[in-house]
Amino acid sequence: MQTVLVVVAALVIVLLIWTQVVVARAVSRHPPSGIFVPVTGGRIHLRDIGPRDASPERTIVLLHGASCNLLALTAPLAGLLSRSFRVIAIDRPGHGHSDRPGGRADASVTRQACVISEAMVAAGVPRAVVIGHSWSGALATTLAMDHPERVAGLVLLGPVSHPWPGGILWYYHVGSWPVIGRIFAHLLPVPGAAMTMQSGVDSVFAPQKAPADYVEATALHLMLRPASFTANAEDVAGLLAHVTERTGRYSTITIPTLIVAGDADSVVATSIHTAQLVQELPDVEAHVLPGVGHVPHHVATDFVVGKIEALARRLESRG
Repeated sequence: MQTVLVVVAALVIVLLIWTQVVVARAVSRHPPSGIFVPVTGGRIHLRDIGPRDASPERTIVLLHGASCNLLALTAPLAGLLSRSFRVIAIDRPGHGHSDRPGGRADASVTRQACVISEAMVAAGVPRAVVIGHSWSGALATTLAMDHPERVAGLVLLGPVSHPWPGGILWYYHVGSWPVIGRIFAHLLPVPGAAMTMQSGVDSVFAPQKAPADYVEATALHLMLRPASFTANAEDVAGLLAHVTERTGRYSTITIPTLIVAGDADSVVATSIHTAQLVQELPDVEAHVLPGVGHVPHHVATDFVVGKIEALARRLESRG
């Protein structure tokens, strides 16, 4: 028994050191790339790119999905969009370099919408076209419902919006538990990522091929920090309950909405989420791209940017 305890203790020490080394390297390689704005109880990290005098119709807020940070959207979109838009890319609470001012309470999509609304005002952006990918499909639509004064138009990319069968992966459940989850976050995500991070990226891009430098270019290792891993797990674990509660309420979003999704998306089922949003949203333009997976903004960037431009022109014509 004593030998077993020694082996377990040694393994724990090795895992803790491994985590500390990987996390320290990630933080060193990927420092904050933008500015911090104050919100109640903390601060939010964001990048502000493009003309500062842009109108609300020509101002975009980018909201990234789960298991990533603002670079997941700025990498493909910000350069092109910033030619004619002011682009505000936000690290959601607890992700990237943003604080999680409400702690565990910030797993609530409703709560995150409040924080994003506050961050927009602090950044001098009272109203904008809001783009949400994946998990942030729920966040963007909640922002439009709960803080309509902030949202001039919506763009949803492979969005989550409705209840789905099958639940979530086991490690999100474990990572979201109050005590065990904290222990888990300090010991297992780093070795797990060493084995599965690239395959996870490949599944997000499938059936297309992921860029060879995607992990480094989007600073994915930042999510292996224990606090970030826990925040992400809490976010994912609470998502189903939120979209279940919101189902049937999307008809209250009357602003123009653009949806772009792929019919080969194996992460968020387009046949469930996009299909039902099309039925519920009063003013929606949807494009389901054949043979495209979960990241249409990466594999059909020009198409997505063109549709965003068209949406902006339509909003401008409305006055």
